Amino acid sequence: MRVWQFWFLTWLAAWPVAAQRAEPLPKELEGVGIEERPGAQVPLDAVFLNEEGKEVRLGELLDGKPTILTLVYYRCPMLCGLVLQGVLDGLKALPATVGEDFNVVTISIDPLETPTLAKLKKQTYLSEYGRAGAAAGWRFLTGTEENIQRVANSVGFFYKWNEERQEYAHGAGIFVLTPEGKLARTLYGVLFEPRTLKLALSEAREGKSSVGEKIVLYCFHYDANEGRYVVAASRIMKAGGAITALMVGGWLLVSWRRSRRGEAQ
Repeated sequence: MRVWQFWFLTWLAAWPVAAQRAEPLPKELEGVGIEERPGAQVPLDAVFLNEEGKEVRLGELLDGKPTILTLVYYRCPMLCGLVLQGVLDGLKALPATVGEDFNVVTISIDPLETPTLAKLKKQTYLSEYGRAGAAAGWRFLTGTEENIQRVANSVGFFYKWNEERQEYAHGAGIFVLTPEGKLARTLYGVLFEPRTLKLALSEAREGKSSVGEKIVLYCFHYDANEGRYVVAASRIMKAGGAITALMVGGWLLVSWRRSRRGEAQ
């Protein structure tokens, strides 16, 4: 993430949306977003390729445990990395361990991405997670457009490819599934507090579903020629205020510095 991207998202978080000033989404974001679907069943028979290029079924990866589902793409220039880093930071603070107490499944929404790329991403995040046995519990998958869409649609995750910019417009959020593969809770944004994750996983383990606070960011692009964001993120859908701005801004700054250190290595 570049400095101007960080400051733009920080400023955006401080911009509460007044209901009386609701504006229509730009055409690039029409049909893009996250829709609440508590209790929805994900397709357990959906087939993907794991990091080794072997076919696996989604149901097999749940393995009778609550599961965090993330829908990203590995070459995303900005928001997907923040989502995954947010998940990682939240998981590191939990006493429960990936692979033992719950699972994580990350699926690329880009059907052109490969298991090789997925494997590299997995190595990066598992190295920072640093807990034994997590490799079997956090899977990074790739697949066909059909199976990706089946899973995305089931949890209410809608995205769109922009041919001109060669990138996806998509929202930021994660999905917590019950051991049977039903959607227990949708968590929005790029900040996932350990307490919230723990509660969501506990609810999922018990088969409960709930609706949380809806704060959606959209990933898109900055138009340098026009000197403005054509589409980058949606406004906070519930007033965040200065506290939210500081929290999001501080976290984004830490993530940006961390990504810079990673690039320098």
